[in-house]
Amino acid sequence: MLNTIAPVSKREPKKHHAHVSHRDDAADAEAFAREVADVVRLRPDPRGRIRRSRVPAPSSPSSRSRSPHSAATPLPDDRSNEDFAAPGVDRRELRKLKRGEFKVGDRRDLHGMIAAEACASVQRFIANSRHRRYRCVCIVHGRGLHSAAGTASVVKTRVREYLRTNPVVLAFADAPPSDGGAGAVYVLLRT
Repeated sequence: MLNTIAPVSKREPKKHHAHVSHRDDAADAEAFAREVADVVRLRPDPRGRIRRSRVPAPSSPSSRSRSPHSAATPLPDDRSNEDFAAPGVDRRELRKLKRGEFKVGDRRDLHGMIAAEACASVQRFIANSRHRRYRCVCIVHGRGLHSAAGTASVVKTRVREYLRTNPVVLAFADAPPSDGGAGAVYVLLRT
């Protein structure tokens, strides 16, 4: 005797019930308008906004080819005491950096270096710190007390200008007084 297997019947598709009705688009729009009629638009939150830093554009083709730590590069206008935050960085992050609320992963002391040496050292230090996945580092550049009268520290100005143009730097600010004050800078790095 042959064993025959009866074919399995296919399931019947579900039948849509006629009593389920769908609202038309006009009724939906009207219901939505009634629900949101008393909604008031929120004002923009000013806390999250920061001013975009202005990086001076090179004025001539020859100045574009110079490195940021070249000794021949003229000093920019004195922005050595300004804090910096890259576009899109929350102002609260900058405040936390100023207060010293980030754990400092490493420090670099630039005392005794000329501007070109200091910038090269900072460049290596930043690359090394990123490799070690440090979020915040401290760079001690000094206050420039031995600079010519009436001028800002050359090393401080050049280092901060380099940091301002480096794409891996999210923000920087003077370190708290306990960690060097205006003679040191905390740098927040992109990880």
